[in-house]
Amino acid sequence: MGSILAVTPRASAQMPAYVESPSDALARSIRVLATSPKDFNALVAAGRASLALGDAQSAAGFYARAAEVNGNNPVAQAGIGAALVGSGDPQAALTYFARAQQLGASVTSFGCDRGLAFDLLGQQALAQTDYRVAMLGTDRDEATRRLALSQAIGGNVPAALTTLQPLLLRRDPGATRVKSLVLALAGDVVGAKAALDSMMPGASLRMDPFFRKLPQLSASEKAAAVHLGVFPGAAGSSYAGADSPGDGLAGIEELLRQPAPASTNAVASFPAASVPAPSIATAALTRPLAPAKRVQASAGSRKIWLQLASGANESALPDEFRRIRSRSPELFEDIDGYVAADGAKARLVIGPFKSREDAEIFEEALSNERIKAFSWTSAPGQPVRKLEVR
Repeated sequence: MGSILAVTPRASAQMPAYVESPSDALARSIRVLATSPKDFNALVAAGRASLALGDAQSAAGFYARAAEVNGNNPVAQAGIGAALVGSGDPQAALTYFARAQQLGASVTSFGCDRGLAFDLLGQQALAQTDYRVAMLGTDRDEATRRLALSQAIGGNVPAALTTLQPLLLRRDPGATRVKSLVLALAGDVVGAKAALDSMMPGASLRMDPFFRKLPQLSASEKAAAVHLGVFPGAAGSSYAGADSPGDGLAGIEELLRQPAPASTNAVASFPAASVPAPSIATAALTRPLAPAKRVQASAGSRKIWLQLASGANESALPDEFRRIRSRSPELFEDIDGYVAADGAKARLVIGPFKSREDAEIFEEALSNERIKAFSWTSAPGQPVRKLEVR
């Protein structure tokens, strides 16, 4: 999900602007809320960051708390609307967008998200009107990408490619992933795979089932698939064909950040961050639940983990965990690795965590050590067993 009121800092003539990552923004906001739980700005910032990280449920909670603090602020109302869209409830979201507009919010500020609500309802004309308005504000790039997808969903592929052209000329990675979806929506699977492979050779192999299914869907189903990773008949669950933490737009974007597998037996660990973030004292961290409270099977409920790597060769995971753990022994003190079987591959995870916010804080600490991870939630009853590491 794109941020509804993302602010792009003005670059100074003396030095480039620093853009805070969503993970950093969320961690910062949570630290503020730990001492000031009714801080409106921190609640809104946490909601915005959660949306950017693809966690619509947490975003809805933060924005709802912000609305309790100040129910007349349109930002909170529009934020709830955006979270509902991300949760797959576009009809309910329209009510909150209407409230935000009544309270004085401009369509420019929330049109990118309301447009997606209309797309999910199969109302492409209304969606495209909102996207064009949003292109006048700070969400211009994301609105442009969504407009192109909406045009492709409506069958106008030439217009979609024309809309994307300015972003493609800037070599915007998001535009390339959208181009691959635009071509897939048109039934051009070969072109879609070529577009994706132009940025990450071999990456399209994991998206092939996703691409081939898209043209068979209705307009609203296509919108749900490319934006939320939800296919009809899947009981609201995300499509599991892509090797990524999410699917649709977010999944392809994460896929592009990962190295292509050298072979089917390779372990796909994640690249180190290019710039280390400020360090966090490990006394201050929220860590996984104590061993006595951990479970080897997620019986009866979903569990939140952090995934460190994945691969078809499960026997390679103990060595991979030893390698990752050796990079920060203090951070991994008393933390075990776990293996979650997921179809033909196995996930190397740590956890479980008490909440998604706790997982995000620990993810940030891993990032500080140049260890890449992302949140993964195990399904009820999905086996997750302890990794045997000597």
